[in-house]
Amino acid sequence: MSPRYPHAVPPAAGERCEVAPGVFWLRMPLPFQLDHVNLWLLRDGDGWTIVDTGFSDDAVCATWRQVIAGLDGPVRRLIVTHFHPDHLGLAAWLLEETGAALWMTSGEFLTAHAVWHEIGGHGARFMVEQFRRHGLDEARLSKFARCGPGYRQAVPALPEHYHRLRAGDVVGIGGQGWRVLIGYGHAPEHLALYCAELGVLISGDMLLPKISTNISVFAATPDADALGWYLDSLDDLVREIPDDDTLVLPSHGLPFYGMAARVQALHAHHAERLRALEDSCQDAPQSAAGVLEVLFQRALDTHQMMFAMGEAIAHLNYLEQAGRLSRRDDADGVIRFQRPR
Repeated sequence: MSPRYPHAVPPAAGERCEVAPGVFWLRMPLPFQLDHVNLWLLRDGDGWTIVDTGFSDDAVCATWRQVIAGLDGPVRRLIVTHFHPDHLGLAAWLLEETGAALWMTSGEFLTAHAVWHEIGGHGARFMVEQFRRHGLDEARLSKFARCGPGYRQAVPALPEHYHRLRAGDVVGIGGQGWRVLIGYGHAPEHLALYCAELGVLISGDMLLPKISTNISVFAATPDADALGWYLDSLDDLVREIPDDDTLVLPSHGLPFYGMAARVQALHAHHAERLRALEDSCQDAPQSAAGVLEVLFQRALDTHQMMFAMGEAIAHLNYLEQAGRLSRRDDADGVIRFQRPR
């Protein structure tokens, strides 16, 4: 079964679209091939709660000012699903504009600070060395090095305080309870919000209707089975929310029904990619850089290459830890994988 879309088109920038009682959809632009992010406004008594911020950009700030000016009450709370710039990028600015309080998980708050300060194995300089170990050539590595601290450019400032959210917490918003669900693989402690009374899941990037969420391995955790964690998290979502009539509000694409079928499709997609990678490592050992064309049959710019390398490493780690590939460090210092004979 294909996802069902109750809204054929997204709202224009600065407009609100009510998708459930007291739940409003906003859309903001992104300066990438993936050109938008969905944000959510929740009626909260005589005020409002915002979920996610959008990318730090003058046009997005101007649109937010327009939205905030049109609200009939104060913004009291900002909930952030995870640390990526399109979700956290304007958090410090929005808190200053509205006086709201920031709510998020510790994993995302602390990772944001680690990446921003480039410490503890997080940040561009660690990523460049990770990609070198996985076979990326010096010409492409130099492009990453020249980009410098890209996260700091995309997230100009970070909040210093937050209200910690944990798995199973129930956040009262507008008289309804929104349960905190945690997913892994896309980000360290990605937060989703589920309201059983409304039949609504704000899924963030954990579950998208058409594209596959990027699953990457961080330099700080080089052996992580990020793909396994992600697939397990999808199964947890289906167990937690057995009602397939739940409206899923994703960070990219259109709101949709059909969560269970979408999870099945994602499992099938990754299973097919894993088989293709396994076959590519049959005759000779391959690095992550060497299998990029197996996973991505298109030209990749520098921004896309970052995600592609992380995804290739995640799939190879999964296969190695499942016993379907073996791993070795070659004399040239490159990590390569091969199907066991």
